[in-house]
Amino acid sequence: MSERKIELPGRDPLPLWLIFTGVSVFAFILLWYFGLIARMVAGDRTYISSVIAVLYVATSLHCLWRILAVAHEGDAAVRTAQSITQDHGRILKARSTETLPPGLVAGHVRDLIAKAAAQGASRLDQTLLLRVLAARLRGSNQFGDFASDTLMKLGLLGTIIGFIMMLAPIAGLDTENKEAVRSSMSLMSDGMAVAMYTTLAGLVGSILLKIQYAMLDSATTNIFAFAVDLTEVHVVSLLDSRAAAE
Repeated sequence: MSERKIELPGRDPLPLWLIFTGVSVFAFILLWYFGLIARMVAGDRTYISSVIAVLYVATSLHCLWRILAVAHEGDAAVRTAQSITQDHGRILKARSTETLPPGLVAGHVRDLIAKAAAQGASRLDQTLLLRVLAARLRGSNQFGDFASDTLMKLGLLGTIIGFIMMLAPIAGLDTENKEAVRSSMSLMSDGMAVAMYTTLAGLVGSILLKIQYAMLDSATTNIFAFAVDLTEVHVVSLLDSRAAAE
């Protein structure tokens, strides 16, 4: 077959994630240097913004773990394609997959060969197997949507709590008592700070997680598209022609 170099479409997600995380860390350092982070922690008496920050870091580490796993699967998919295309189909003709490297795409090819051997001369349909492959490649990527939505809702929860703190002093306020008015204004200011800081932390954390997992989903989609192209061109067609010849 072709001797051209086989590569996955798209870019490696790991360098992009590292650049994005580096910019995010630099922005955090600047905010810390100018005292904005300390002001947020001191102003949020509910500590919801701190919880959001901890969950963001934990979810970002999960995204890194998934990116490394997807990058590993991408390398395995390229090696699988090289094994299939460089031996002129002898692997498929002999229906032996011992020389295929480990990986989800190689496992998909093994499933196709086993299905072709079991069903005989019928035309090979890999639709259901492709759904299985997509689910396996996706893995726990959907955790990113859950985490992003959770950060957003925590921010909204902080908003509600902040408004409750802000409005509570008004109920029994004596407008003629200047000390009570001054104390109520201080409590209202604290409630507004809680509402604003938690909302800001939830929105920023949610958006940044969406960006990270968009990189991950793009890399996963590229591997799936690569697997579909490889199997439709070099695997299914050859297995169908062999079944017809038999």
